Amino acid sequence: MYRHSFYPLFFLTILMVAVGQMTQTLYVPSIPMMAGDFNVASGQLQAVMACYLIPYGLSQFVYGPLSDRIGRRPVLLIGMMVFLVGTLTIQLIPSFTALLVGSLIQGMGTGAGGAMSRTVMRDRYSGAELNRANSLVSMGVIFSPLLAPVLGGWLTELFNWRTGYWFLFGFGAVTTLALLAWFGETLPQAARQQPLRVGAAYRHVLGNPRFQGNLLCLMATFAGLAVFEAAAGVLLGDVLKLSARTVSVLFVLPLPGYLFGAWLSAKLSFRLSQGKLMRLGIVFLALGSLIILLPGLFGVVSAASLVGGAAVYFIGSGILYPTATSCAIEPFPGQAGTAGAILGGMQNLGAGIVTLLAACFPMEGQVTLGVIMTLMVLLVALSFAWLRHHGSPHEQMAV
Repeated sequence: MYRHSFYPLFFLTILMVAVGQMTQTLYVPSIPMMAGDFNVASGQLQAVMACYLIPYGLSQFVYGPLSDRIGRRPVLLIGMMVFLVGTLTIQLIPSFTALLVGSLIQGMGTGAGGAMSRTVMRDRYSGAELNRANSLVSMGVIFSPLLAPVLGGWLTELFNWRTGYWFLFGFGAVTTLALLAWFGETLPQAARQQPLRVGAAYRHVLGNPRFQGNLLCLMATFAGLAVFEAAAGVLLGDVLKLSARTVSVLFVLPLPGYLFGAWLSAKLSFRLSQGKLMRLGIVFLALGSLIILLPGLFGVVSAASLVGGAAVYFIGSGILYPTATSCAIEPFPGQAGTAGAILGGMQNLGAGIVTLLAACFPMEGQVTLGVIMTLMVLLVALSFAWLRHHGSPHEQMAV
């Protein structure tokens, strides 16, 4: 895996994922200011994340099969151009509706990077090497969500929240130029198999029980993360009345937990079965959600419990993401784009729907957040039970 060609692909993958991740979280510390500018309740700003995540997920159902036919590179470039159009929409039309529409277009664009980030590594690697490669990518991409809220809070206090969106436009443009200059096609024409029809490809992938269980695991895990990200800005900024800069710092404190979890996954990938890694991840998810839920049941809103619970939940996510992704996509070398599209599309679509439903409930305390995150952990546990029932020693689901 550590041959010379890994490193350019590794850094370009991190770069294309970073555009989507920074777009998702950069605005969070600015929620109170954005609500004031648009004369809406802060809770309504949770809809921005839903409008971003739903098309981010749905667009991947198009990008994945398309990349199996025409290659990864043109799909990535198309997606980045769409993202730039969405960012300009937000900046050039000063209304809350334009913010939602622009976020939707942004999600449609960054969906290409989301789908291809799962696919390009499968083009190159398999087995434990694939799990190690995905773990290293997971470790690398954590730095963009660490930076985004801090940068967003800093830019908001120095200038205004729109400066953050100008930064996203510039970052997207630089990423597009980098892909044009250095991204080498990972699925060259000579290596492509005759693709199945789109419907047949989806049936082939979705009909695999191993894929189904890992898909449910990823959907539920990511939904818990997305709800926390959407609710944290409201609870810390609107309920606890903390400044944008303070919110940005508290918001990123849990994210090193994901880095640690991904490091554990990489470290243990050649020693433990995928089943044992998943069990370890579920334990961390459950502990994290309970740390948030229990104070909420007593009417307490505490920055310490929010940040601490999220950090533990993020450790579990860092373990589960590369493990479940590798286990799900490995059986489909000829339909890697389709499999990656379903994984990315469904997990982000599911997270967007859960976030949109969460926005319908008043976020005056952390009990709502704790309950939703706990429900997501139960779904992850169900996915593990499904995999144990349908797995085999060949699929490494032994516990």
